[in-house]
Amino acid sequence: MAHVSLIPLPLDSDGVCMVCKTTPSEETTLTCVTCATPWHVTCLKSLPETLAFALKFECPDCSGEGGGAPVAEGAPTVVGGAEGELMRRVREIEADSGLSEAEKAKRRQELLSGKGKAKMEDEDEEGEEKEYDVLKVLHESFKCCFCMQLPERPVTTPCGHNFCLKCFEKWIRQGKNSCAKCRSHIPPAMATRPRINLALVDSIRLAKMSRSITSGSCQTAFFLTQNLNQDRPDTAYTTERAKKPGKANAKCGRIFVTVPDDHFGPIPAENDPERMQGVLVGESWPDRLTCAQWGVHRPPVAGIAGQSEYGAQSIALSGGYEDDQDHGEWFLYTGSGGRDLQGNKRTNKEQSKDQEFTLANQALRVSCMKGYPIRVLRSCKEKRSVYAPLEGNRYDGIYRIEKCWRKVGIQGFKVCRYLFIRCDNAPAPWTSDENGDRPRPLPDIPELEDAENVCEREESPSWDFDEEEAVWKWRKAPPRSKKKVVQVNPEDLQRTRVTIRKVQYVSAKEKLLNGFTCLLCHEVLTLPLTTPCAHNFCKCCLEKAFAGQSSTKERTCHNGRKLRAQKIVLKCPTCDYDISEFLQNPQVNREIMGVIEKLRESIAKDKMERAAEEAMLTSETIPESSKTDVNIPKESTDLAGSKRKDADPSLNGQESKKIKYDEANGSSKDIGTSEGVQGGIVEGNNSPSSPLQMEPENDLLCVTN
Repeated sequence: MAHVSLIPLPLDSDGVCMVCKTTPSEETTLTCVTCATPWHVTCLKSLPETLAFALKFECPDCSGEGGGAPVAEGAPTVVGGAEGELMRRVREIEADSGLSEAEKAKRRQELLSGKGKAKMEDEDEEGEEKEYDVLKVLHESFKCCFCMQLPERPVTTPCGHNFCLKCFEKWIRQGKNSCAKCRSHIPPAMATRPRINLALVDSIRLAKMSRSITSGSCQTAFFLTQNLNQDRPDTAYTTERAKKPGKANAKCGRIFVTVPDDHFGPIPAENDPERMQGVLVGESWPDRLTCAQWGVHRPPVAGIAGQSEYGAQSIALSGGYEDDQDHGEWFLYTGSGGRDLQGNKRTNKEQSKDQEFTLANQALRVSCMKGYPIRVLRSCKEKRSVYAPLEGNRYDGIYRIEKCWRKVGIQGFKVCRYLFIRCDNAPAPWTSDENGDRPRPLPDIPELEDAENVCEREESPSWDFDEEEAVWKWRKAPPRSKKKVVQVNPEDLQRTRVTIRKVQYVSAKEKLLNGFTCLLCHEVLTLPLTTPCAHNFCKCCLEKAFAGQSSTKERTCHNGRKLRAQKIVLKCPTCDYDISEFLQNPQVNREIMGVIEKLRESIAKDKMERAAEEAMLTSETIPESSKTDVNIPKESTDLAGSKRKDADPSLNGQESKKIKYDEANGSSKDIGTSEGVQGGIVEGNNSPSSPLQMEPENDLLCVTN
């Protein structure tokens, strides 16, 4: 016992005691029944009293008697009762008699390494595995080979493999320009500007949200209203005063929402009288005038919508300043001004003077100090960002300015800079998350070291996260509008009609399958191809679209000498990306094709199960007497719309008798007449006046007499 230490330590991987530095024999070692770690008997503080205690030996770490050991810097700390929970799970593994020693050791290793907790929970909840099998299908097929998880902001290579955007960019930064799975070459254009596959983003998000989708049919009411301003057309228009073609002198069409121009925050459903859903994150429009019609960003040209003494309501990221840095959930935005726009100039990329915190820049500064929510619109004109849409303008949700400052820009003049952080309850369009944002720490901004006029909010923000409700909302009263709100006329409200559409239940699998559609034929993909611009097409559709077109053009000189072949640009059918190299050897996306096959098999299996259940329920509920055939003449059961041969001429086709079928004796009883059959002509298959229309509540059989 001369080597007893204040800090009990086990044997190392070489079998050497970490206390006395000797190699003990097997007779002088004890193995912990919980963590299976060998310990030197003579170096323990307390020895087992009997042989039975030795067989059930627990080391000081597992029993909680090993105190005194210092915690290394950077080591993970145990919060609350996590340590006891870990020991409880290990003891459950040891007490499970259905597991072999090898299986117990494997589960202990997974649990102690932090990888087995979710696995054990899934095994404990076997009933939920079937419910979430949609997500399981995606896990099996779309798995990033770097992090072994579902791709976050997925990027699809031309060879058909999917990776996380961060993992892919890290791989490219290492100087590796080949696919990590198949070693196929990655085009330089895609390596420098990867595109997020939005189809996969929607599919992953839908699979995650399917956990909360309940089975059964649902009904949705759509409230349709009359035009709020009937004098304007639905789209932007020009008058005879227009001097330029196109939409250069166009006027905005009618406004679809009932919010004022200076409305802060998201546009809710109560201000969307036509759709009753509000403006959703991810919606896109072809031009800025249409964005103004939906109230997202009112100015058709300016990038900032706001008032200097009131605040800014929205901005547009359209690549106007090269100082901008877009990181998705946060970005650095450059203010307006400092450029010569005298005369009729609408744009000028050359900076000629310093920017100041005035006008629109001051409006952003007020929103920063007050913590107002700002709507952000991303445009396809922003070519430097991987988060920009491929076409049109997309609403990306609510952001908040945390800091603003001035610094010397790339062109040598001072510019106003703003740090935007996303704070929306809806997930971003480029993520597959099912929940919105949570409060996140501010990123490290190196340029703040040389900045001036740094402004940071001192009071609590008006738009903030509520911990109790777990949502972003107004914590202070929003600023009152200084402009007149567009109201619905009472006459329009009286003319408002309510249309209720019965939306048949579509399972999550069918919705997910419908998401994998070809952008040309709009059907479920067959032999899917994913272009470098992240668009999915059927192989036959894409080959048909470029049939007979060559990627090169042979050229000859006037004297007959052959010149170097000229490359022909073959643009993607949905965008301007050049896919000529991709079309030379297109590779089928086996991962998407595997998911489609699994979903089809699962849907077919579910339909068979539902059909069997319905048949069983039908056989149990229908009595045997009701299964007898009703002897009705063939002429009177004809639904072709012609006159019945046995129709009573005295009725003159104006009415038909309703006859109640007596199930007990097989007779029929006249219970009245009903109008609606004009000369035996059927009004509709689903009409109550149609012949042979059985009503399940009262078992009425309507025939002509």
